Amino acid sequence: MSQFWLMKSEPDVYSFEQLKNDRTTWWTGVRNYQARNFMMNQMKLGDTVLFYHSNAEPPGIAGLAKVTKLAQPDPTQFDKKSEYFDPKSKLDKPSWFCVEVGYFQDIKNYLPLQSLREDKKLAGLLLLQKGTRLSVLPVEKKHFDHIITLGQSS
Repeated sequence: MSQFWLMKSEPDVYSFEQLKNDRTTWWTGVRNYQARNFMMNQMKLGDTVLFYHSNAEPPGIAGLAKVTKLAQPDPTQFDKKSEYFDPKSKLDKPSWFCVEVGYFQDIKNYLPLQSLREDKKLAGLLLLQKGTRLSVLPVEKKHFDHIITLGQSS
């Protein structure tokens, strides 16, 4: 059964447009255990992802991606030149994992965070709960379906 996710990226670091050009990317650099565990233990091939631009003006949902490869050790944890280097991680016992995501589909309308907050049908969406800062979040089907409707409406 397909699951739905929201994955955050700062557009000046990696944007939805860049994903469209690259076609796929490994979702590296996640350094939160709960977000890592979502990628490692729950994400499945073909799961759909809401690609969210964080730290943008305004932040919001920019498009759709799919999980194209299951979790693998995140190579940035072993790269001493990477800001995501983790000296505690070992090749035989990695700490951090990432999935590969691929471009799936544009949405007609960029969906700013403020308009998501104002939509009563999105009550309970993890993204909108105070204190939620995870870069990888599960999304309930009812919320995902409503977001897709909003994103495709004229």
